[in-house]
Order: sequence, then C-alpha cells, then structure tokens
Amino acid sequence: MLNRLTANLQSQTWLRWLSVLVVLSLSAGLAYRGGRLGQLVLLGIPATGVALVFLRWPPLGLAALIAASLLVPFAIGTGTQTSLNITVLLLSALFGLWLFDMFVRQRRITLHPSRPILPLLGLAGAAGLAFIVGQLPWFTIAGAPLRSQLGGLAVFLLSVGAFLLAAHQMDDLRWLKVLTWLFLALGGLYVAGRLLPGLGTLTGRLFQQGSTGGSLFWVWLVALGFSQAVFNQQLHIRWRLALGGLVLAAFYVGLFRGTAWASGWLPPLVAVVVILLVGMPRLGLLATLAGGIVGVINSQKVINLVMVGDQQYSIMTRWEAWKILSEIIKVNPILGLGPANYYFYTSLYPILGWYVVFNSHNQYVDIVAQTGLLGLACFLWYAWEIWRLGWRLRERVPEGFAKAYVYGALGGLAGMLTAGMLADWVLPFVYNIGLAGFRASVLGWLFLGGLVAIEQITAKQHQT
Repeated sequence: MLNRLTANLQSQTWLRWLSVLVVLSLSAGLAYRGGRLGQLVLLGIPATGVALVFLRWPPLGLAALIAASLLVPFAIGTGTQTSLNITVLLLSALFGLWLFDMFVRQRRITLHPSRPILPLLGLAGAAGLAFIVGQLPWFTIAGAPLRSQLGGLAVFLLSVGAFLLAAHQMDDLRWLKVLTWLFLALGGLYVAGRLLPGLGTLTGRLFQQGSTGGSLFWVWLVALGFSQAVFNQQLHIRWRLALGGLVLAAFYVGLFRGTAWASGWLPPLVAVVVILLVGMPRLGLLATLAGGIVGVINSQKVINLVMVGDQQYSIMTRWEAWKILSEIIKVNPILGLGPANYYFYTSLYPILGWYVVFNSHNQYVDIVAQTGLLGLACFLWYAWEIWRLGWRLRERVPEGFAKAYVYGALGGLAGMLTAGMLADWVLPFVYNIGLAGFRASVLGWLFLGGLVAIEQITAKQHQT
C-alpha cells in the first residue's frame, strides 16, 4: 500500500511539472504576435499527448522510431544542405523524455552495470572534448561551420543515446520481439517491392532512401532474419521459411541488382558467416572453408565481382585520401580536429594533383580525424565489450527468440564493423552520408542495445 501511494505521488509530481511546462509554452506561443510560433506551439498539444504515452510505455517510442526512420519523410531545414530528419528529432525527444523521467520522477540517474556502457560514455566524452578543441585554429583556413560541427557532434551523442535507450527501456523480452518483428516486417515489405514492380511503385514512395540506402539496413535485416530463421525453433516453420526467403531475396537484390555497391551485400554476408560460426561452429567452419576454396578457384571471377564499375578508381583515391589524412591527423592525434572539421582542411593538400575537399570513406579514419585516437580507442573498446557480452549471453539465454537474437546481434556487430571499412555507415559523416544516413545507422545502435536489455532481463530471471 505504501509503495503504491509513493508511486502515485511520484507520478503526480512529474505530471505536474510536465503540465506546467506545457502551459508556459502555450502561453508564450499564443502571446507571440508573429503567429508562426503560436502555430508551432499549438502543434505541440498532440505532441504532448504522444509524449505522455511514451513516458508511460517507453518501448513504444523505440518502435515508433524504427517505423518513422524507415517511412516518415518529415524533416526541418537548417539553412544548410543537411536537414534535421525525423530520426534525429524523435530520438532527441525520446532521450530528453528519458532524462526528464529520471530527474523528475525517479530523482536519480541510474545506468545498468553493463560493461559496454562505460566505453560508450567515453566515446561521447571524447566527442565533446573534440568539439571544444575543434574551435582552435589548427590550420590557416577555417574548419567546418558551427552548424556542421554541431551536427557531427550530434551523430556521436545520439548514437550513444539510442543504445542507452534500448538497453534501459526494454525491460521485457516481449518489447524486444515487437521491435524485431516490426523491423523485419517493414524490411520484408521493402524487399518485396524491389522484386515486384507493382508493389515497388508503392514502397518506393513509402520508404525513405536514407534508411533503405544505408548499409546497416541490409546488415540488420539479414542478420536478424537469418538468425531467427535458423535458430528460433519455437517459431512456426512457415515463418522460419518466410524469413529464409527474405534473407535470400535480400542477397538477390544486393548481388544481382546492386553488385557494384559492395556495402549492400558484403557486410550482410559477413554477418551470416559469423552467425554460423557462433551458432553452428562446425557447419560455419565447413561453409567458410568451402567458400574460401571456391573463391580461390574462381579468384578472377571474385575479383571481377568486387572490382565491378569504378571500384578500382575508388580504392586508389581512398588510399591517397588516407595518406593525406594521416598528415592532417598528426596535428592533434589524441583528440582529433573536431566533428566535421577535417573535410575543409583537406583542400590544403593535393589529391592526385587536385586541390579539393574530400572525406575518408572509412569509418575508422573518420573517427580518428574527428575525435582522435581517444575516440577510436573508446569505439573499439565498446565493440570488444559488446562482443564479449553477446558471447557470454549465448550460453545463458533460453532457446527460442532470445538465443537467436543474441546470435543475430553478434553477426550484426561483425557486419557493422565490416561496413565501417567501406564508408562511414556506423557514425555518418555530415559531409558524406550525412544525417540522412542516421535513419539506417540508428538501427545498429538500437539492436545492439537490445543485448544489454537481454542481459538485464536474464539476470532478473536468475534472481527469482
């Protein structure tokens, strides 16, 4: 009885604070004679209702984030070539609501004692320090505009925020299932549209290019679909066959419809291989060896497959870009040059005889150039810790969805790290993939955060 009364009082407290904020905002907006702010604030009335729903059921916000990232075209212009899309806006709101709930209702900040969280906080801290030192005049020319620097910083902070939200707000395995099946259903609809012209007319309008055009969309579609199809024996056979068909269709689209785009099929292929090696070591090793032998025998065909289109020129220019960036990074190797700044400094060095601005097309070089060796160390530390977590969980979680999810997350992590070698798919660089690519990259942070959620759910079950 006492606990229920305390909970009611706490609920009334944060609702009272939220009501005060809403009333003050409405008063200020309606008093503004320009009218535009008043209209925007009035639009905040339904948004307030949605916020209350997300406060009551936080995982619904994460489900909405996945659906909106794939489907909703809404964005706010910034006066630059990059706009703030729905993924950035909604994730910022969800993270703000989470902090609001902890500060006002719980009156304390509580993070799970999970090993991957510390290096992620370190990565966020490194990005913040890099932003500060990025204001220094490292070269004779100015770096990126402040808006672009803030956008680059936001990519780091919001990626960490997405992971923390998924890790802390999915306290029941049912919610993780909702997010997984929602993503696979939407992804399956898009893939079907790529194969069926009539349906493709509809899906081409529904789905956003920033999401389906991102490597991580395909990585996680294949990783989660494949792991559930192979390892979730509690799933009805027809659904497992459907998921297997989805995976095959995704590879068909990648290999035969977009062969030149290696980011669309190579990282997902790595994800599948790793899932087999982890879940079925003997079969995975046998398949890897067989694939390696076939690859050696048909080496010229493999080379032609990888080097299709302008890949040879792309590899040459990337190598030259990395050599130039190594010279730029020497100026401040520990903390880097700050988010987005290095892009403008590249114009001081000729690449293949041309003085132009360019980016690295490599996630790891990007991280060092923006946040230094400190940022890269935190990122690699995080990758190691999340792998260790998944490796431990595979023996602790029950059969069915949870075990299949763990296998899929490990494969997805491997695919993410591979995609990072091809471009800045994991932490989109503002002058390359840009904030539009955050629609796809956020998926990896959310689904890897699900590993921490499973860790906490499993720990509670063992305690009871």
